[in-house]
Amino acid sequence: MPAINKLVVSSAVLMALAVLAACGPKAGEGGGPGGPGAAGGAPPPAEVGVVTVATRAVGLATELPGRLEASRVAQVRARAAGILQKRLFTEGSDVKAGQALFAIDSAPYQASAASAQAVLARAQANATQASAQAERYKPLVEANAISQQDFINAVAAQKAAEADVASARAALQTARINLGYASVTAPIAGRIGRALVTEGALVGTGEATPLAVVQQINPMYVNFTQSTTDVLRLRKAVEGGKFKRVGTGAGADGASVRIVLEDGSDYAQPGRLLFSDLTVDPTSGQITLRAEVPNPQGLLLPGMYVRVRLEQAQAEAGIVVPQQAVTRGSTGDSVMVVGADGKVAPRPVKVGSSVDGQWVVLEGLKAGEQVMVDGFQKLRGNAPVKAVPWQKLAASAAGGPGAAPAASQAASQAASAPPIAPAAAASSR
Repeated sequence: MPAINKLVVSSAVLMALAVLAACGPKAGEGGGPGGPGAAGGAPPPAEVGVVTVATRAVGLATELPGRLEASRVAQVRARAAGILQKRLFTEGSDVKAGQALFAIDSAPYQASAASAQAVLARAQANATQASAQAERYKPLVEANAISQQDFINAVAAQKAAEADVASARAALQTARINLGYASVTAPIAGRIGRALVTEGALVGTGEATPLAVVQQINPMYVNFTQSTTDVLRLRKAVEGGKFKRVGTGAGADGASVRIVLEDGSDYAQPGRLLFSDLTVDPTSGQITLRAEVPNPQGLLLPGMYVRVRLEQAQAEAGIVVPQQAVTRGSTGDSVMVVGADGKVAPRPVKVGSSVDGQWVVLEGLKAGEQVMVDGFQKLRGNAPVKAVPWQKLAASAAGGPGAAPAASQAASQAASAPPIAPAAAASSR
């Protein structure tokens, strides 16, 4: 019997709750959650992140692929034939101009130099004798003590002896030069690579044998190409007064150069453009450019692939927008602009190069306009939106949007708790 009473009481409580729910406001009517009365009419406009366009000086840069090249390259070759005896340098080290690098067996050249020295001494002795005889004959011919022909023969013998001395002296100089070739020296200062021959090799027979390569890597050259279309477009813009030149250098309007390494990092030392080629490659339509880059630490090496950031001109009133604000397609580039009435409309623009993660807009925008950056998924047809600064919107997004749903859920739980309590109390009885 107590169980029957409890069941009757529970049924009565449930029926009372059902009557109360039927008497309350219907969903969608004024005063109910989600009804028009709660929103005060139409829903509030969606918040979208925008940036206000402003003009500033923007450096126009073009990034092109390039290869590094040593500023000076010299091949060390054996000019004297013989057996290589010693290597006098450390591979991969820096060498100075005139530093000894290899030693070739010099014994044959020393003997040739000594022989030439002896020939010179004999020629000098003969010249001394001939000169003395000519001097003796001179007063005798004046006194008619000897014939004129004897005097002429003596003078001729003197000149022949002097010619022999000059020839012997030249032969001695040649022998000394060949002896000097036995010691191979560095033709320029720079960094030397590996040795191409080892001790004991026979070098210099028939042709000059390559022994090593010395490269001067401070400064370095970087060679790259640029299309003639880009060069002509930039030059017309500069001549029209739209841009101004960067720097006052003689090469390519004083353009400055920055190097981006293979790992994406920027090289600390800036470079300068040396020249642009006067001819265009007919197969590719490219113009060859060369820049000089300091390399005091030896970080840059010949043959490395790099990206060359060439800053050729500067826009005095340039406009930049975040890259995510620009929609790029096959038909062109466009941005979403928020008007004064709060409505969003697409706007075609002309985009140039990228600067610090932002696109340089060349045409299509004016200072003071609001460009939409975030909140594209909130757009609902032609409905107006609420423009919020992009940085503030991003910061608020990282805040507590989940706090309101949590509070609402707690409130609903609290509202639903009291009707259940009497039933629990009645059932406990």
